[in-house]
Amino acid sequence: MQQRGWMAWLSLWGIVLVISLATLAPVIWVFSLSFKPPQEWLAYPPTLIPRQPTLENYIVLFWPGNPVGVVSEMVRTAEPVPRPFVNSLIVVPISTALSIVIGFLAAYGISRFGAGGNFLPFSVLTTRMFPPIAFAVPLLVYYRSLGLIDTHIGLILMYTTFTLAFSLWMIKGFIDGVPRHIEEAAILDGASRWRVMFTITLPLIRGGLAAAALFVFIMNWTEFLFALIFTSRFAVTLPVQVSRYAGAVGRYYGPQARIRQCNFRAWAGGESRLVDKPAIPEEA
Repeated sequence: MQQRGWMAWLSLWGIVLVISLATLAPVIWVFSLSFKPPQEWLAYPPTLIPRQPTLENYIVLFWPGNPVGVVSEMVRTAEPVPRPFVNSLIVVPISTALSIVIGFLAAYGISRFGAGGNFLPFSVLTTRMFPPIAFAVPLLVYYRSLGLIDTHIGLILMYTTFTLAFSLWMIKGFIDGVPRHIEEAAILDGASRWRVMFTITLPLIRGGLAAAALFVFIMNWTEFLFALIFTSRFAVTLPVQVSRYAGAVGRYYGPQARIRQCNFRAWAGGESRLVDKPAIPEEA
């Protein structure tokens, strides 16, 4: 019986190990690729450990004006990565916080008071029912008239608007799970509705708020389409910067791999529309 228990335990952890390796394999491969020189980006057969490890892919991201090796010559016209990284750190947390705060207040009103009737909750979903490109042209005209093109505030407002439906509906589900009689008991004891909302309901759903904030943060951090259309220089975010590391002969996989270590889910490669041919320098 004890031996059977050990076998079951080993089998369980074996399955967990296999699933973990399968999940982390793309991340490990991108990490390895960030240390490879250009001639190894698409070498066949591929190797996990670089034959000639290099730090060029890291150096060119932060000091592109100091050429070091072949990679620097490839990306010498690209902007340094600190500015897009800082832009993402400014835009994403602020838009996530606004989306969660507004979503919580709206979700509480809809859940407890039926605010907006049956129309408002579903009307908010219209921002998710249509492809994002459908909003791009009218928003571009509107933003240009307000001077919000290529600004942090423009991206913050846009990200907050397009993630509000997600945070509202997700938080509403957690609020619906809080028994009403707990709040009613607090009101009978003399607590105001605002105090009930912030001292009773909010602590009970803090796990749900954290989950909603995490999902909204990831959505904002990896957003590419609007950041590409509505920014050009000063407010460029990290996903857009990843797509710029490409030239006439294809992608610069080394620098892209380094940037994507900072970008959630960026190793999927869906944000760039360029060809997949690597930029391998010609031999003399």
